[in-house]
Amino acid sequence: MSEADQPGDPGRGRRIGVDVGSVRIGVAASDPDGILATPVETVARAKSRADRSDIERLAAIVAEYEAVEVIVGLPRTLRGESGTAAGLASKFAAQLRDRLAPIPVRMTDERFTTVTASRALRESGVKAKGQRSVIDQAAAVAILQGWLDQRSRELHSEQSLPSQMEDGE
Repeated sequence: MSEADQPGDPGRGRRIGVDVGSVRIGVAASDPDGILATPVETVARAKSRADRSDIERLAAIVAEYEAVEVIVGLPRTLRGESGTAAGLASKFAAQLRDRLAPIPVRMTDERFTTVTASRALRESGVKAKGQRSVIDQAAAVAILQGWLDQRSRELHSEQSLPSQMEDGE
């Protein structure tokens, strides 16, 4: 969790995954049980600070999917440090958090998601040229799926803890 995360799991419901770029924003959504992430769309970044069309489009997607929380990718460097892209994503997440309150907006490490998404698409026969919006959506899927998998592991370990205590372990 980062300092921008909000405590508490809202339980069952759809999650929206967001891959923030300087030109485009990839968007993915989960099923209501939080098992599988799928691509939704690519949103164009607003051209100026006064233009909030990207934030408003994401708010509309969150409402349309009745999402219980939003997961924004935080692109750290290979050393785990925050660079320019991480600052951009953090600022965007803060704006989204302000717009969507009380819906939680969380950040998660997204190292390698765009590279992984590009490779997977290339291996499936999708050419990179002219397919940047597809790559952005695939990166959002990778961000959200990784977060969903981590959440599932944590929830299952918490559920097994009481039974281990009852068994005297």
